[in-house]
Amino acid sequence: MQPRKKGKHEWAKEIPSGFTLIELLVVIAIITLLVAILIPVVNRAREMGQRAVCLSNLKQLTLAWNLYAEDNNGWLVSGRAFGYRTLQRGIRRELIGWLGAAFLGAESRAELIEDPNKGALWPYTRDINVYRCPRGAKGPAATYTIVASANGQIVEGTYKPAEEWNWRLVRPGRRVGKTVLRLNKLTDIISPGAAQRAVFMDLRQSPGVRGFYVHYLYPKWHVASPAPIRHAQGVTLSMADGHAEYWKWQGHETVSMPRRLIPYGPYGNLFTESLEEGDYEPKTEDGLHDLQKLQKATWGGLGY
Repeated sequence: MQPRKKGKHEWAKEIPSGFTLIELLVVIAIITLLVAILIPVVNRAREMGQRAVCLSNLKQLTLAWNLYAEDNNGWLVSGRAFGYRTLQRGIRRELIGWLGAAFLGAESRAELIEDPNKGALWPYTRDINVYRCPRGAKGPAATYTIVASANGQIVEGTYKPAEEWNWRLVRPGRRVGKTVLRLNKLTDIISPGAAQRAVFMDLRQSPGVRGFYVHYLYPKWHVASPAPIRHAQGVTLSMADGHAEYWKWQGHETVSMPRRLIPYGPYGNLFTESLEEGDYEPKTEDGLHDLQKLQKATWGGLGY
């Protein structure tokens, strides 16, 4: 007996039907939810990886900083990124600092590699990637700076009066008990110890010339050096013993102070950061805590 042929309607019943509009909307909602969950996770993982690289860079720079001092009778390298030294009785000035002129004017990675003027620490590092945070702004070849206390910018209240030293040679730090405020030699780091005195810091932007300026005598942020906002509203920095740390700022005002970018010299792709309305004095307990934590790491104590 021949099997009965199925009718048109019977075949239609066996064919799976497509998604309904409701089912399609549910699928889209689930995908959207998964993406919303995954993107922050991926971004967080990426940030953690880049932060680890940044901390490694800071450790390597601080090792170079220590090796330089050991090779120069304990004297610290200039904390001014592109500092000058005078030759031939003041007639000639040579650009030299812990960073070299190559990190200022290079227009490409190849040009930077070929330029021999990479600064006083280059013999101890020899890797241009160490000078820049992977989350750094587009443009600068170097994003790290040395804090003012490490033989850098002259800050009010931190060095001896001019009659006590030869200003042409050195600006020795003032002592408060066993604490030397401005550091010229490794042997100046006594109290607090090397594990508590800051050296390098990540700025994201170009370090400029002076290094990171933080007041000693006043409870406020300097107009030219607002709190660096890096790595999930925090900052990475290294200590003189060679270890590096990540600090997350506690105060909302620390990360919300109005700031602006200022072109650095004639270099169109380099900028430094500045506060919009002058020095800023924290108004909250958390904001003051952030400032004082950095002041203590920089100077070894507070001057107010």
